[in-house]
Amino acid sequence: MNQPLLTGHFLKWEKTKPGAVFLRQPVNGVWHSWTYAQAGDECRRMAQALRNLGVAPGSHVAILSKNCAHWLMADIAIMMAGCISIPIYPSLTSTAIHPILQHADTKAIIVGKLDKYEEQRAAVDAGVIAISIEAYGLQETYTWEKLVQQNEPLQELHQWQPKDIFTIVYTSGTTGNPKGVMHRVESVEAVTAVGIRDLQLPHEPDLFSFLPLSHIAERLAIEFLGMCNGANIAFAEGLDSFAKNLEEIQPHLFFAVPRLWSKFREGILHKMPQQRLNLLLSIPFVRSLVKRGIRKKLGLSRASHIYSAAAPISMELLQWFDKLGITIFQGYGMTEDMAYSHFCCPGGNKFGTVGKALSGLQVKFAEDGEIRVKSMGNMEGYYKEPAMTAEAFDKEGYLKTGDIGEYDHEGYLTITGRVKDQFKTDKGKYISPAPIETRLHINPVIDQVCVVGTGIPQPIMLIVLSEIGLKLSRPELSKSLEATLAQVNKELEKFERIEKAVIMKEHWTIDNGLLTPSLKVKRNLVEKIHLPYYPNWFATPGTVVWE
Repeated sequence: MNQPLLTGHFLKWEKTKPGAVFLRQPVNGVWHSWTYAQAGDECRRMAQALRNLGVAPGSHVAILSKNCAHWLMADIAIMMAGCISIPIYPSLTSTAIHPILQHADTKAIIVGKLDKYEEQRAAVDAGVIAISIEAYGLQETYTWEKLVQQNEPLQELHQWQPKDIFTIVYTSGTTGNPKGVMHRVESVEAVTAVGIRDLQLPHEPDLFSFLPLSHIAERLAIEFLGMCNGANIAFAEGLDSFAKNLEEIQPHLFFAVPRLWSKFREGILHKMPQQRLNLLLSIPFVRSLVKRGIRKKLGLSRASHIYSAAAPISMELLQWFDKLGITIFQGYGMTEDMAYSHFCCPGGNKFGTVGKALSGLQVKFAEDGEIRVKSMGNMEGYYKEPAMTAEAFDKEGYLKTGDIGEYDHEGYLTITGRVKDQFKTDKGKYISPAPIETRLHINPVIDQVCVVGTGIPQPIMLIVLSEIGLKLSRPELSKSLEATLAQVNKELEKFERIEKAVIMKEHWTIDNGLLTPSLKVKRNLVEKIHLPYYPNWFATPGTVVWE
């Protein structure tokens, strides 16, 4: 019999190197590990437990947990049992989780490593079977540990078919309520194979997982790549130990979001101001030592593939890290196309672009410049939303990405904006804010920025200060931001030039609803809150205004 799809790759490694470490999890500063054989045994027992609890193949099983060894084992167990996984962002509140569980027709939920489950527990209706993990201090009627102990391993693993839906991934909701993206078995098999081949991803790598596994990109880069290539996968214990854990692991592949790269730079400059760093990098025999030391301290000494995705990253930040010997490749994709889109990679990199199309991807541009894609990675549709599904595709079956972009003569794609993000000033000019915001991140005092301008003559930028910015006096901040505006405005058309910098009182966070769980700014909500103040800020004397 052929190995089952989805779990087949894991089973291969379980058979060929059963004693090799598959998962590593720090708990209270101590690393715990599972070999392929140990993980396989636990997963089979949990799969049998689901069956014994009446969770039949085809049932929907949610995972609510921060990244940890049990997240992956839960997902593998769900696959082995033939159930459909519903990953949920661990940072969501009960009011956000409840409608997802209801909409997804959730039969059971596995809850693991969480910061605020006491509050989130209210989202789980009485009819949903809740299974908690004792290792993370959670105690439901059913626990992972007890079920693993009480059940024998499932003998006959579910035989998935290529067209089967195996997961429903709810989008992070930058433009409205989350939607359930349905993905087929054949999609993840195709995307993983193409990614490994085209990006020349490492074989039997050490991986480090910290971005939410509920996001399709992390799940592909860590879980599915890991199972295909026989990885050793480690996790961060928490935010406080993240840097320490990363430094301990030194992964072969590292994937982060632009905001984290900005935080890394802040940390480096906190210990070594730019002037001193420039001096050390100018001395030939010191330069290599400094670069090697920084790479090792960041945990990137062995990384051959270092990626940034999920949001635009500034060219200046890419160049800054490149001078340290850290080449960051950009990638581009979305939940709906399972990240089967464009990537830079070793031997095929161009700063300022998101790379070339993965092999097999069909691309076209709509009249307004919107990028549209067709591939095996495209979703089956939105769960229980046929009208939304129909709207997501054009007549030829291409997925409407909502992004505007263009190719250069070498075939590298540049994202120039979002169709729905464009706004019109009262001069009647349409402006795409994303490329301007990317340029503004040249200044390390800026943590988050949103360029707006509806109803005023020129755009203004709303700024959340970084740790570096918070340490500066108001005159120092004004001088820094004025210099940045003068530099960036030279590169813009007259109607695009930023008139004011407005410094926000508080950070935009997941908790206050202004950031998505994948750390993207919810532009529509930021605008809704601040739109009435635009005219007053615009009329205030000076270039820099405090909220």
